[in-house]
Amino acid sequence: MSFESVVGEIRDRVVPDESEVEALESAVEALTERARSAIETLPVVAETKLVGSTARGTWLAGDRDIDLFVLFSPDLDRHELERYGLEVGHAVLPDGHEEFAEHPYVKGRFHGFDVDCVPCYAVDDAAEIRSAVDRTPFHTEYLTGRIEPVADDVRVAKAFLSAIGAYGSDLRTKGFSGFLTELLVLEYGGFRAFIDAATHWNPPLRFDPEGHGEGSFDDPLVMIDPTDPERNVAAVCSARNVARTIHYARELSNDPRVELFETHTPKPLSETDVRSAIDGRGTTPIAVRFSTPDIVDDQLYPQLEKSLAGIEGALERTGFAPIRSSCFADGEAVLLVECAVGELPAIARHDGPPVGVREHAEGFYQAYRDGAATGPFIDEDGRYVVERARGARTPDGLVRSTLFDVSLGPHVESELEADHEILVGGELAVLAEPFGTELAEYFDPKP
Repeated sequence: MSFESVVGEIRDRVVPDESEVEALESAVEALTERARSAIETLPVVAETKLVGSTARGTWLAGDRDIDLFVLFSPDLDRHELERYGLEVGHAVLPDGHEEFAEHPYVKGRFHGFDVDCVPCYAVDDAAEIRSAVDRTPFHTEYLTGRIEPVADDVRVAKAFLSAIGAYGSDLRTKGFSGFLTELLVLEYGGFRAFIDAATHWNPPLRFDPEGHGEGSFDDPLVMIDPTDPERNVAAVCSARNVARTIHYARELSNDPRVELFETHTPKPLSETDVRSAIDGRGTTPIAVRFSTPDIVDDQLYPQLEKSLAGIEGALERTGFAPIRSSCFADGEAVLLVECAVGELPAIARHDGPPVGVREHAEGFYQAYRDGAATGPFIDEDGRYVVERARGARTPDGLVRSTLFDVSLGPHVESELEADHEILVGGELAVLAEPFGTELAEYFDPKP
């Protein structure tokens, strides 16, 4: 198939039809009227604003999300903003429930749509925001009148990035946000131009739509927020997802096919499959298994990654040579590190200072001369050396003895203290039931 025919087929899939647009518009009108009625009962002034992809006409067919913001005066203190915001939210969504980002908001269902009713401050400038959500209305305002000519191309771009696993600015995905995708397609003038350009990307990349010329960012992809020159819209986008986009842009350019716009989930591994994979690799994987902390994903995944890095770092420093690592979470969580070295010698060499450095050398010699270590002796470089008994000879032995000495996320540490299990080698097969798909992706990774 040609590039144009592939994109045409995808466009037919992702552009909402007339009935879907009418259903959305009807729902938004009803929700807005509820919000306005609730605002009239408040002792303060407020207004409503539809934001996000539904407001900008870049939402995908089948997406059922509506973001309705309630804007309050910046003179209102935070407590009053939250109180009045929740009051309006519950009036808009009587069966909704409260969730918390930077401050609480109401989430619920209305006529088949998932609705967020979010309070924010109506600041005059995006650089004056008091919470992250205050910036969102500025993004909608900026794109209104600009994005319409390429709206369908944005939808195709979102479908592409979603399929390759690079769409979503949450801290689990670390990918392209909707606003970033819109800005990139707008920057290049369409989906084809975006793909053509991405095939030649060589990070770090910098875009500055409004020519602010400000901001110093150390990120693989920088998109200066057109409404706030001190913010990088792409700050959360990882180097891996930028590289993934380059890879699949080249795939799409070289061999256009519909499959590149479709998510492919691997067949979950069985316990037998997991054991076979481990045996075939000849490595020593170790996993720490525990209950998932009861926190939102944007708090959970940074803590899981911090904890994983702490464990992996300890294994690296000790000589177990980690090859790769990953973390999974559902009802339970797993920190997995695969090591190239499964057992170390009973002793470890410990180099001291050169003998000629008198003060340090004498201190080293005195510290070890009567101990259990072999030595001190002098090596060919003129240094004191001892060979000490190793504390842990296996990866699991090290993790068991030092788990709480490494840097851990606070909620992860609390769950580990409550209870945890350490699995090594073929014992990881028990993870096939809850995490068979994740293990399939781990043992057979794709770009």
